Order: sequence, then structure tokens, then C-alpha cells
Amino acid sequence: MNNFIFENTTKVYFGQGGVKEYLESLLANYGSNVLLAYGGGSIKRNGVYAEVTDILHRAGKNVVEFSGIMSNPTYAKVQEGAKLAKENHVDLILAVGGGSVSDCCKVVSAQAMLGEDLWEFEYAKHDRPSKFIPLGTIVTVFGTGSEMNNGAVITHEDKKIKGALWGAQADFAFLDPNYSMSVPFKQVISGAFDTLSHAMETYFGKPDENNLSDDINEAVMRSTIRNIRVLLTDHNNYAARSELAWASAMAENSILKIGKVTDFQCHILEHQLGAYTNCNHGAGLAVLHPVLYRHICEANTARFARFAVNVWGIDPEGKTEVELAHAGVEALAAFIKEIGLPTTFAELGIPADTDFAAIAKSTVRTGGCCKELTDDELLEILNECR
Repeated sequence: MNNFIFENTTKVYFGQGGVKEYLESLLANYGSNVLLAYGGGSIKRNGVYAEVTDILHRAGKNVVEFSGIMSNPTYAKVQEGAKLAKENHVDLILAVGGGSVSDCCKVVSAQAMLGEDLWEFEYAKHDRPSKFIPLGTIVTVFGTGSEMNNGAVITHEDKKIKGALWGAQADFAFLDPNYSMSVPFKQVISGAFDTLSHAMETYFGKPDENNLSDDINEAVMRSTIRNIRVLLTDHNNYAARSELAWASAMAENSILKIGKVTDFQCHILEHQLGAYTNCNHGAGLAVLHPVLYRHICEANTARFARFAVNVWGIDPEGKTEVELAHAGVEALAAFIKEIGLPTTFAELGIPADTDFAAIAKSTVRTGGCCKELTDDELLEILNECR
């Protein structure tokens, strides 16, 4: 394996009641002005907003609200948040919600401290920000693992690009599975599938040789699959939600990526699909993954065969390596159907006249993929998903 540096500085508070027990003491480490960021207002309906604002006011903080962060946060929304943060001399950004809220706030934190356009700074100058407004997160939807790193996915509507930006690493993150109880169940399942996708995108990267990172990854994937199935029969099972929250964090806290060059080709293709259609991220991944894997699995049959046996429990007896590789992909496809996620773009509500050629052409290729796909192959994959 290659040499590596593992660094994750986020302090994680995992389990029930962490916000009530620890948030107020953490707030003492920051100044008076807090930017409270959230999405469409569900935290006001489920009681999280009241709980958090009560703690902020008890701590003597001036609260500036930044609401309406959408599921695919836009660069315009980032600029709105950065303007609020600068005008109000914000000392701490508190992101309450799922990965979209966290992603948006990571970039708001960086943009508010940078004297130039962050997108151009990162994409044209190929530089990364080094100054940030401190950030804390309270996670209510698990799956993205956004609270575990400093990467964000933002849609630049003018450029028709849904791409990565680098922002702040959260100082602290609260992961209370109870907060996910009031989230629509389809959103819970979609988020959990995003966790599985993160694990697979790392697992199918390089190197192919057996290593501890991949051994741990297989356990994370099996746990995710098992606990999604538990929730299908018992929506409010706390233990299953707790395991899925932990799996989400594990898939993106860099442990599974130690010594790996990751794939993430499916993610990047879905990001561009989202840039053109604003589709749900986890659902888009569910449609794309089996089709893309059918195209690449014979380029690395040994790895896909291991996936079939060690993750899906497929009996290798009497099967060739190629047959096992395809069996693993089909087990994934059957699982997606089993858990009620869409299997075609039509089910996802994506119009048939979407400019799939433009999506394919604008998709960045990843170095970790076991087969580098061409524009024509990406277009073929998109067309097969219709």
C-alpha cells in the first residue's frame, strides 16, 4: 500500500441527547454571532429548531438565520450565505440538516473569508482556501457523511456544473439517530444508499490487492445492506438507524480510503445528471450504479467476484469468475428494487428529452476506475438508464 497521512479533526458526538448535553459548553469557544443554517424548514416541524435555538439563546448568542438551503445547493445560495456571514460578522456557522446543508455551509465558511470568487479560485487558479469561519454540524439526515470531511458538492447553475469545492472541516458534529425519525422514509433510504455508494466507489478503486481498508469496507457495506432491510420492516428501529448513521460516517471519514485511489465515476456522472435535472442524489445513484457496473465489471472480474461473495453472500461453487462478477452486480440491482428506489430515469421523473450527450461530455473521468469510460460509453450508460 502507498504511504498516507490520515487526518480528521472533527470532534464527533454520537448518540441520543448529545446536543442537549454538550452543545452549550461547545458554544463557549466561539464569539457572539452564530449563523444558523438549515433547509426547507423541517427542523421547525420536528422540534430540532426549537431545541437548538433555545440552547443558542441560553448561551447568549446572537442568531442570524440562513434558511432555504436546497437539496442540491447552488453556488448562488453559497454567495447568499457568505454575504450574510460577512455582514453580520459571524463567529460560528451551525449547519443543521443533511449533507446539502453541511456542504453549502462548508463553502460559505470559505467564501466569506476569501476576497475573490471561490469557484474561480479553486477551478481556474487550482488553489484551495486556508481561512474559514468555524463550522459545526448537527446531522438530521444520514448518508452523505458530509460532516466527516471538507469536501462539498455545489451546483453552479450558470456553468451547468455540479462539482466539488473545498471548504471548512467541521470543528464538531452531532450524530443523533433520533433526529432522523421525522425525516420522510424515502429520504432515509435514499441517504442510506448514498452510504453504500460511497463504500462501493472506494472499494472498486485501486489497488486491487487485498488490504485492511477493503476488509473493513466489506463490513460497512454488509452492515448498510442489513440495516436498510431492518428499516423496511421496522421504520423506527433506533438500533438500525444508529448503525446506518455510523456507517455513513465510516464511509466518508477517510478510514476506508487509506491506501486507496478511489473510483467515484458513478458519483461524478450523477452529479452532472443532477446539474441538468436537479434529481435526488441517492435515487440517481441507484439508477446509474448497476448499469455502469455492467459496463466495467469484466475489466476487473476478480474484484467484482469478491464483492459478490463477501458482500452479497453469493455461493461461488460452480461459477466462473466472470459469472460471479455479473452475479454481484445483479444482486445490487435486485437490492435497489427491493428497497423501493428507482431503477430507471423514467421512474425518477427525468424527461426523455434530457440532453444526455451534454451530460456525458461534461462528466470528468476518474483515475481510480478499473476502466476509463469514453464519452460514447457514458452516453450509452445514460441511454440504458432511461
